[in-house]
Amino acid sequence: MIAFAWANRSIIIYDAAYAQYIRDPPLPRSIFELPGARRVALEVNSFSKSIGFTGVRLGWTVVPEELCFDDGTPVRKDWNRITTTVFNGASNIVQHGGLASLDDAGLAEMRATVDYYMENARILRQALLVMGLPVYGGEHAPYLWVRMRGRGSWEAFAEILEKAHVVCTPGVGFGPAGEGFVRFSAFGHRDAIEEAVERLAQVGL
Repeated sequence: MIAFAWANRSIIIYDAAYAQYIRDPPLPRSIFELPGARRVALEVNSFSKSIGFTGVRLGWTVVPEELCFDDGTPVRKDWNRITTTVFNGASNIVQHGGLASLDDAGLAEMRATVDYYMENARILRQALLVMGLPVYGGEHAPYLWVRMRGRGSWEAFAEILEKAHVVCTPGVGFGPAGEGFVRFSAFGHRDAIEEAVERLAQVGL
């Protein structure tokens, strides 16, 4: 992807909001861990997925000095202009919450929260695999993509909702490549995840 962007004079906007869910140390958490990325990419991140700040609007963008337009103008200048035009900055109380999440106690809670959701993902993944379904994700990510053989995304969604009373997301909602898949989320209470697994096992998929 980096080589393609360089060859085609493109800029990658890399969303690293789920970086804390990557568990294997050898796997990169930032695109800037990869050679050449600083010339072609900027990275956005937030507190939304790691400490539950979704909707609070607190995040950051890393724009390397090496990222420039063809005439040598730094992309950072344009990014700063756009950001300061459309956004007046996070409130003091929101910034205080973000700082609190980065002290020792906050980081410990963040890790515990991520561990909790990843255990939910493990429970879901194991149950879906036992049902004989092809499952992608649930490892290094709190989402699981499940291929529903012989069924379209909306058909599978409706069947799961009507028979098991479990809500998932039709994969085609993410684009044409998602057709034939549904997506399950591990963001939820443990008892709800366990109940959903029991319902899915009872009806079969």
